[in-house]
Amino acid sequence: MTAVDGSSIVVASANGAAHRRAKQVAGELGLPVVKDWRTAPALVALVIDVESAALQLLGDKPPGPVTIDFANPAMEYRRKGGQNELLGRAVGVRQGRALSVFDATAGLGRDAFVLADLGCRVLMKERSPVLAWLLGRALDAAGISASEHVRQAAKRMQVESGDSRLSSVSDGAVIYLDPMFPERRNNAAVKKDLAVLQALHGSDNTCNELNEHSNEQLFLWALEQPTPRIVVKRPLKAPALARKKPSHAVSGKAVRFDVYVLGDLP
Repeated sequence: MTAVDGSSIVVASANGAAHRRAKQVAGELGLPVVKDWRTAPALVALVIDVESAALQLLGDKPPGPVTIDFANPAMEYRRKGGQNELLGRAVGVRQGRALSVFDATAGLGRDAFVLADLGCRVLMKERSPVLAWLLGRALDAAGISASEHVRQAAKRMQVESGDSRLSSVSDGAVIYLDPMFPERRNNAAVKKDLAVLQALHGSDNTCNELNEHSNEQLFLWALEQPTPRIVVKRPLKAPALARKKPSHAVSGKAVRFDVYVLGDLP
């Protein structure tokens, strides 16, 4: 699968009222705009509505659209779940401690939002310009949400577009990595999200070895940064990234967080 940003992704309007906005977004992202995404010769369509946007995987029997909305019921449900506590423990969240986190694989931003909701300041880095654009729009919407906790979390989040490996992490920031790894994705909704991320990032299930090599390169970059801690999200039974044994791990039912302690947290 070829990386799609700028090549195999198109922009389309959801309806006639959104056509002008779709053209504006397409120009901003440097992408072609089409009248009907259903017949577009592409892998993914960024479908623009008057006040919203979604990613639509194309092809035979495509799944439903993928959106980024930090105030939706699914995020609210997750906010009350145990995995948030696991992630917070792995990163080092503690009452009275204001941590900075560099999320090097932002994706749909859900873990980043959880960390911000737990009180962390989070910089999301996303190498897909389209995803980075969507994350920016999601933060704008979260900033005017009716939910106080959503607005407060959004204030602690930033997003940048680009390859994390070309970035320098601020001294003392925890680095968080969530490499794409199909084995842990086992329900329809998560598979849909993964398929869109794979299309945008130019990877698929046929090249897991190449993907893992890229993940290892990202991990090696992280080890060179002035960070006190690296946290890597992995499937529960998967080997450690780059076969490097973590200092410890925080495990749940389906995933675990490998923690590499390199110094003292601020």
